[in-house]
Formats: sequence, C-alpha cells, structure tokens
Amino acid sequence: MIITWFGQSCFRLQGEQSTLVTDPYDQSLGLRLPRLTADILTVSHDHHDHNNVGAVKGSDGGEPFVITQPGEYEVKGTFIYGIPSFHDNKEGAERGSNIIYRIEMDGIALAHLGDLGHPLTNGEVEKLEGVDILLIPIGGFYTIDAKQAMEIISQLEPRIVIPMHYQIPGLKSVKLADVKTFCKEMGVAADGGEQKLKVTKRDLPQEDMKVVILTP
Repeated sequence: MIITWFGQSCFRLQGEQSTLVTDPYDQSLGLRLPRLTADILTVSHDHHDHNNVGAVKGSDGGEPFVITQPGEYEVKGTFIYGIPSFHDNKEGAERGSNIIYRIEMDGIALAHLGDLGHPLTNGEVEKLEGVDILLIPIGGFYTIDAKQAMEIISQLEPRIVIPMHYQIPGLKSVKLADVKTFCKEMGVAADGGEQKLKVTKRDLPQEDMKVVILTP
C-alpha cells in the first residue's frame, strides 16, 4: 500500500487491487488538489473541505464508487466499514455527524477518523480493534486536539499513526493548531518527511508504535 497525503483529511491509498481517496476538498481551502483518480471515494461528512466529490475521477475513466453513509462495502477486494460518529462533543448539535472509516486493503487495517469531535465510545473502540494504521485529526477547534488524539491512540494501539487536519502553509485557517504540539505529546520530531508512505503488512512495526509525519 502507498499512502499519500494532500493536506487536511485527504489521502490516497493505492493498493494492489484498488485505489481509494478520502475527503477531497475544494479550492476555497487555500490548498490545491492534483488531478486524482480512484476506484473508491469516501466522504466523512458534508462540509466543503471534505466533500468535493467532483475533484476525483474513476480509475477506469468513469466515476469512482462514492461512499457517504455508514455501512459495510466491498469494492475490488477492499473492505470499507463506515462507523457513525459526531463532528463535535454534543452529539452533532453544533457541527453535525461524522463517519469513521475502517478500511481493509492489502491485508492492512487502516482507520480514517474524519473530523471526529469527541472521545471514542466503547462501541467505536470495539469496531476499530486491531487497526494497524491510524489517520487521526489533531488540529483542535473543529475536531479533537492533540491531547484527545493521544487518548484515542492509547485506546487503539495502532502500529503506525499519521496525523492530519492541522495547520500547514497555504491552508486558510488560523484556528487549527500545527503539528508541533502533537509531536511534543508523542515525543517525536515535528519535521515533515515524505509525501508518501509505502508499507506492506510485514513492514508494520511489531513492538514500538511509529509516528509518520507526511508532507503534502
């Protein structure tokens, strides 16, 4: 699997049998998406910085299989489980609903938390048990912050953690925290690395958890 980050909560997961894109944003965000193609497109919630479905074309020249609702899906050997959650800590009263996606591709279980705005419930933790790679928002204000992210990471114990939804150059938001606070909490360097992470099941850390800081 090759994981590429494009900023905010938008990733491309390239597997052996399929390609999946998460949460494409529109240009008002200040960031610019490249031309993307995918077999599967997931949207965590219906906000402009996550739901630009038209920005992603199908790998075969048509349209991708678009998932915007909780449920269980299988597309080209990839299993996707949409888990209902909330965009705030008041059961959606402020910012509405959010979908957590558990994605199983190439023998790896990956979780994309979308714009999660609250601690995980016991039921959500149970559904995310055994996740290898965790894509987790850390910027605060609109989502959980670094401290809350740490608590969720402790609950799920993934092998690899990739932070998302934080302040980066060009992003038109002065309210999100940058990645430094999270890295300080985790005890890792805040320097950005590669835009892509290539990983196989056998590459996953077996003892120590690894934090990967991607650069869009």
